[in-house]
Amino acid sequence: MEILLDKKSSTNATIKVQLTEADYQPKISEKLKEYGKKISLKGFRPGKVPAQLVEKMYGKSIKIEEINHLLTESVQNYVKDQNLRIIGYPLPDQASASSIDWDTQKEFEFYYEIGLIPDFSYDLSSAVKVTKYSITADAAKVEETIDNMRRQYGSMEDAETASEEDYLNGTLKEVASDFETKTLLPMNRIKKEAHALFLGKKAGDVISFDIEKIFDDASYIAHSTGLSKEEAATKTGTFTFEITGVRRNTPAPLNQEMFDKVFGKDVVTNEADFRTKLLTTIQSNYTREAEALIAKEVRQYFLDHVKIELNTEFLKRWLKINNDGKLTDEQIEKDLSVYVDDLRWLLIRNKIGEDHDIKVDHQEVVDRTKALFLQQFGMSLESLGDEMAETIEKVAQNYLTTENGKNYSRTFEDVYYSKVLTLIESKITLEEKAISVEAFEKLASA
Repeated sequence: MEILLDKKSSTNATIKVQLTEADYQPKISEKLKEYGKKISLKGFRPGKVPAQLVEKMYGKSIKIEEINHLLTESVQNYVKDQNLRIIGYPLPDQASASSIDWDTQKEFEFYYEIGLIPDFSYDLSSAVKVTKYSITADAAKVEETIDNMRRQYGSMEDAETASEEDYLNGTLKEVASDFETKTLLPMNRIKKEAHALFLGKKAGDVISFDIEKIFDDASYIAHSTGLSKEEAATKTGTFTFEITGVRRNTPAPLNQEMFDKVFGKDVVTNEADFRTKLLTTIQSNYTREAEALIAKEVRQYFLDHVKIELNTEFLKRWLKINNDGKLTDEQIEKDLSVYVDDLRWLLIRNKIGEDHDIKVDHQEVVDRTKALFLQQFGMSLESLGDEMAETIEKVAQNYLTTENGKNYSRTFEDVYYSKVLTLIESKITLEEKAISVEAFEKLASA
């Protein structure tokens, strides 16, 4: 066997594999013997089918199978041994492969296209400056959160007439057709300037309006009509709404029952402690969100400052093949910049991890999985008894062994990336910037 690399440019190369009969025939002969022992054929005793007949029946398929296996293994090892940085994996040249005569050929040439990734450098020093946002929750945010909680845990009651925060049951009809449906209209989804149409109205009243002008979000036409987005888009013009009932949310009182629902039984026992703990919780949530934003800022910095030349034509081919043709050429072209940035960031962070010898062990993967489940269940490791700790351990291990190892790989990558990010943050300069809750929420959503 001979493997040759033809480097056409810094990002494009071809691997040529030459096979002789001596490279693959021993494996084929071994497989034919195994088949001969197992097959059952009329007129012959088990295991006594002549070798020539076995080869005639199965020789070609075994030959193709063994050569493909040999090629895959050899090309993978070559890429690894030569330390080639490539996009995805080598793509076989289908045109040359289609001309092979598997019945008569004994020597073969196979070609693979590869997208090379050239060497690149990055700066990981205090000269790299990334903004670290500092958000401080204030009393106004606590009050807003309490108001939301009181409504969340409040009770729904019937009301005589509609007010700003009510929910209106009724029948929605399209004037220009026979379409009608029973629905619920929340006043908080109706535009402020249209509230006058509904305020003070009661059961039995009929309201007329242009459905395209009534909601603060046009997509709510689908919600109110119960139609798909496509069907709702056809609903225009005048509609009527006959009120059949008014429902009002009565906020829950700020008492021990509320404290227990939010933080657990008797964790806090008075309003002052409740507000203090709520402020701490809100602040902790914003701190976590700010840390997540740092990750985005770091990613963007390196994408802006590290140049990596990529073979985008190869990437497009690889994306289509790797996704079994589920992505169209148009979809790939439309989102190409996203794929390129994702690949560049993956290459950058992996190179940083390799250069700094970052490793992830099995226990770290298990611990990350357990932490995610505990977070989902709203529990902490310290609060677990022995029996529950054992249960969480089993749940984590079971999760990591499902989906043919994909869950393990995803969690491994998550841990690895977290360690790389921690390293980056320890090397660069994080410039703290105070920011209001409102400004931070706009920044994070963007």
